[in-house]
Amino acid sequence: MNQTLKITNVLSDPTRYHIYEYIIKNHKKVSVQEIAEAFNIHPNVARLHLTKLEDVHMIVSETQKTGKGGRPSRLYRLSDDVIQLYFPFRDYQLLSKIAIQTMMKLGNAGKQALYETGKAFGKELVAQRIPHDKSPQQLTFAEKMEIIKDAAETAGFYPTLEYNEKEKKMYLQIFNCPFKEIAMQESEVTCQMHHAFLQGMFEILFPDIELAEIENITNGCDRCSYRVNMAE
Repeated sequence: MNQTLKITNVLSDPTRYHIYEYIIKNHKKVSVQEIAEAFNIHPNVARLHLTKLEDVHMIVSETQKTGKGGRPSRLYRLSDDVIQLYFPFRDYQLLSKIAIQTMMKLGNAGKQALYETGKAFGKELVAQRIPHDKSPQQLTFAEKMEIIKDAAETAGFYPTLEYNEKEKKMYLQIFNCPFKEIAMQESEVTCQMHHAFLQGMFEILFPDIELAEIENITNGCDRCSYRVNMAE
């Protein structure tokens, strides 16, 4: 993959694009905490975005002593490399808002179609990762967990997925919601669509599950959390 393609791939994420734009406009070094506060995201998510930008040499980092005897802090600044892009950033957030509001105008039928489409895309995202020589029933539990994690990472969720053997339940935490900006404006329909998306992801590998929401970013939490109840 050439450098231009790597850069455009990194900047395809709207939040990451605006973090890079923020660093350009502020003309100073920034910390993980500053980015987390400026974009209202978890520090772990901010660190991942900054690392992605550093991986393609758009920014560089350096450690700086605090002067208080504590652990040195890491600061990020623009790279000295010249980055040139010849096309505008595409506002997929606007497209998403138009699509969701259009479906909502169709009433209950439109909402149902939106949820079913979200679920179908969730299933497709996971189905693509199932080995061609195996069926879901032939996969081990560990393999299924790994597929779910990989699919969630590909979707940009920056997830954690844990299984509580005693409770027979899985716990999914999402630190980055790709739909956050839209969800803040159209929370009910967007979050229900996202719920259907996740339900579809799990149902491909675990047909008899129940997905229950525990925390939601739109309610002021720093993550979305779900409990996946397994069939007895």
